[in-house]
Amino acid sequence: MSNNKGLSDKVKGAVSKTKGEVKDQIGNAKNDHRLQEEGKRDKSKGEYQDRKGNLKN
Repeated sequence: MSNNKGLSDKVKGAVSKTKGEVKDQIGNAKNDHRLQEEGKRDKSKGEYQDRKGNLKN
């Protein structure tokens, strides 16, 4: 069961990192610093979720 929970966190992490990267790139293209910062926060959240998933495995 804990293996599934770790996988769930890793998937959430991958989604957050991807979403963050997209926001960061769009913010960069539009020169929208707020959107870039939001993207960076999402990427950080994704890194945390990924590490959390690794610890559960």
